[in-house]
Amino acid sequence: MKALTWHGKNDVRIETVPDPKIEEPGDIVIKVTSTAICGSDLHLLGGLVPTMKEGDILGHEFMGEVVETGSAVTKFSIGDRVVVPFTIACGHCHFCNEDLYSLCDNSNRNADQAKEALGHTISGIFGYSHMLGGFSGGQAEYVRVPYADVGPVKVPGSLRDDQALFLSDIFPTGYMAAENAGIKDGDTVAVWGCGPVGQFAIQSAWMLGAGRVIAIDDVPERLDMAEKYGKAETIRTTDDEEVYERLQQMTKGFGPAACIDAVGAEAHGGGAIEQIKHTAQSLVNMDSPRPFVLQQVIKNCRKGGTISVPGVYVGMLDNVPFGAAMNKALTFKMGQTHVQHYLNPLLQKIEEGAIDPSFVITHRLRLDEAPEAYKTFRDKKEGCIKVVLSP
Repeated sequence: MKALTWHGKNDVRIETVPDPKIEEPGDIVIKVTSTAICGSDLHLLGGLVPTMKEGDILGHEFMGEVVETGSAVTKFSIGDRVVVPFTIACGHCHFCNEDLYSLCDNSNRNADQAKEALGHTISGIFGYSHMLGGFSGGQAEYVRVPYADVGPVKVPGSLRDDQALFLSDIFPTGYMAAENAGIKDGDTVAVWGCGPVGQFAIQSAWMLGAGRVIAIDDVPERLDMAEKYGKAETIRTTDDEEVYERLQQMTKGFGPAACIDAVGAEAHGGGAIEQIKHTAQSLVNMDSPRPFVLQQVIKNCRKGGTISVPGVYVGMLDNVPFGAAMNKALTFKMGQTHVQHYLNPLLQKIEEGAIDPSFVITHRLRLDEAPEAYKTFRDKKEGCIKVVLSP
């Protein structure tokens, strides 16, 4: 089959590789019909992720048609159309039983590597290093999906691929971010970072009862999308003092009740698994990045407010105003996305017409165009916000 493979910094290639096979009774193999490039994938392109190996197949946002099932699979049959969560979960460990699927104890085949870096393992993840299991990803014609009865969900024929695809990662990530923000009816919600996760956090904030949503970024096309599709008010800067003054004016000195950091320690929107870059930094004793967005969020959040962090941080951070957070009685809630928990409820919202997630797509290309698409996305050319590839 054809797949996008990693060969080092700024070197990804379309190559012919062996077709995946059933390895465990709970596996399925799917024929990929749509796959996407995530912001987290750019760290792979930049050579910033440890434990990558030459020839690794990339991609963790994908969907397709079941073409083979293991002997223990009960949920799916050949021909079913499915979307697959980026997190791989066993479904029966302590954390899966608590619906905390991204913290699964059993799905990471290389748990010892994750424990060394993080203190405990987290779930396995498709197409994202051997520290997270070494699973082949979905930027390919076919993919093996472990724990199939726990992960994927059937997609009804009434929905297009581009309506269902983002259930794999960024729609649940944005929704969980808004849910973690503890939004009450009528609350003012501020979202830092208007990449795809930030866009879905904005949409989800409205679904959860926000009275007002303010989006903060310095990339014009992202803010245009937040205004057009998210009906958000916007602040077109990331300058600390200007953001503070604008939010003070807009909220009459109170500050937003709920603040969402959809950036993390990076200078651009956070994807679901960006912590691996920061693990790489710590492994080579690089200085921790300045958490300028987190600093802004703490400064601007209303007293007694809630801060939600879908943007990823790992390791040490310098210059975090923790004293301000404590004295303002702020609540923090954060974490990797428990995608399996959200699949069916969010699928229902799409079916009901509450949201059409395809609005974030700016580029639709063939799989064999993926190497150039990565560069376009990385360099923010052509107003690129989200790329969907068809094998």
